[in-house]
Order: sequence, then C-alpha cells, then structure tokens
Amino acid sequence: MVEVKNLTKFYGSIKAVDDISFTVETGEVLGFLGPNGAGKSTTMNMITGYLSSTSGTVTIDGCEILDDPIHAKSKIGYLPEIPPLYIDMTVKKYLEFMFDLKKVKLPKKEHIDEVMRLTKITEQADRIIKHLSKGYRQRVGLAQALLGNPPVIILDEPTVGLDPKQIIEIRKLIRNLGKKHTVIFSSHVLSEVSEVCDRIVVISKGKIVADAKTDELSAQVSGGEKLSLVAEGSTADITEAIKKIPAVKHVAKTGSNVDGSGRYMIEYETASDIRRDVYNAMVRIGAVILDMQSGNETLEDMFLKLTSGKYDSRKEDM
Repeated sequence: MVEVKNLTKFYGSIKAVDDISFTVETGEVLGFLGPNGAGKSTTMNMITGYLSSTSGTVTIDGCEILDDPIHAKSKIGYLPEIPPLYIDMTVKKYLEFMFDLKKVKLPKKEHIDEVMRLTKITEQADRIIKHLSKGYRQRVGLAQALLGNPPVIILDEPTVGLDPKQIIEIRKLIRNLGKKHTVIFSSHVLSEVSEVCDRIVVISKGKIVADAKTDELSAQVSGGEKLSLVAEGSTADITEAIKKIPAVKHVAKTGSNVDGSGRYMIEYETASDIRRDVYNAMVRIGAVILDMQSGNETLEDMFLKLTSGKYDSRKEDM
C-alpha cells in the first residue's frame, strides 16, 4: 500500500503541494488527476522518491521513502510519461540490464520472458529500441516497471502513443495488475480513468479537491444522484408528482421537444433508486415516460467543476 501524510512541497516561496494526505490499498487502482500546474507531477515525483518533500511523509509498503529510500524504491515500479530507455539496446538486452540494475532476485530469463509476454513485446525482443514505434517504446517502458514484481506500480500517462487496440490491451493489463498490486495511474484521458480506476483523487492548486470511488464521484460533486426524464403530460403535474417522492431533492424542467414532451432533471439522495417511484408517479397522473436514464455529470464535467474553483470540498464535512 501507499500512504501519503501531510505532504507539502515549496519551490522558494511557491507552495506547489499543500498538505495533502491519501492512502492507496493493495488491490486498488487509483486515478490521480489534476490540470497542468496543479501539483500532480510534483506529488508523483515525491511518491517515487525522485523529489524530496518540504514536509510530510510517503510510506511505500510500510517503508518511509526518505528514511530508507533504497528499500522503499525497490518496492516501486515506475513508468514516467517519457520512458527512460537506452535506445541503442535491443529490447531484451535493455530489460536484462534493468533486471541487473534493480538487483531482481527472480530467475532472470523466465521473469523477463514473462514480463515481455504480459506487455506483448516478445516478438520485438531482438529489435533495437530506436527502431520501434512510440507505442512499442511505451510498452518496453512498462515492461521495465514490472521487473521484480514490485508491490507498487506507478504509471504516468501509460497509454500515450498507443493505437486503440494497444490501449485496450494496456487497460486490461492495468486492471489485472490491480488484483495483486497497488496501482497509481495518471492520465489526461478521463474516460480511460473512469474505465480503469477503482477510485479517483483530484488535485487542484496543490490541494486535494475530491477523493471518491469512481462511481460515487458524481454524487460527491453534485451532492446527490441525478436522473434525466423525458415525459409527455402537464409540466405542473409531472413536477408536483416527482416532488412527492421521498428521496427527491430537486426537480426542474430543462427543456421541451418538438413532439411536445418535456425534459426534466431530477436530483435525489445518494444510495437511492427512484426509477420505480418515478414510473408509478407518472402512471398515477397519466403522464407517458418516453425516456429515463442517469443524468449524472460526465467525468469531464466534474473535472472542470472541481478544478475551476467553483466546488468547495469542505462542504462535504459540514
């Protein structure tokens, strides 16, 4: 597991990271998000030990990274955004070199063969790295991160440069890694984060502005779940009937369609399911439901709200 406590980093008088804390458990894939300049890269560099903190601690699988950096770093497999490759080596020679550099204790040939198989670069083993495509270079970088089966895997933009088929394969690999490893995954492709990660931490201006399971983040940001409804009938009757449902917090008509039906957005309490209640309410007043589906914000919408300064995470604790 990874435990970050009160982590702070100053560059001169500029506070890049401001007293952040979070924990990532074994078997969890954490999406770590933030806009440019938010402190995301600085935080990841402190977690991996490439950068020292001004204050606070990072513990990797029970080992504090500043107290025992060699031991702590041996527990981390790290893929930076630009993979650290020796481009004049063949893929296999490079992995053998990294195997020795990391002082991995596993059977050398069998382990390297397994890592190449996992990242699907076996057929490239004897090719010189500088002759590989960007996508395959990314895979080689991922392979070196997996050498030694470290308990913590940190991946910064691991799918950059991959084609759609390769992206699907790497996403599947990351999900599989999460079954046995602690994985911190950074990406600017938000749909990718929602598909791969169990939990999301969003950082903005050096502070954590959201920390929630992927499927609960919308409710945390909006204060509740949302349901989009398209129905035919009297606006006043539909609105009044929905308001009477106990879990409903707010209902508003958001527009009209050319066929005369109305569009409504219903906000309701988290952990409730009001679809049957809405159906029964519409039947009682003789309204016809044409469409009903989740109206929660997309991850892109939530990310913009969280990092624009319009959302105050402190209200969740009030």
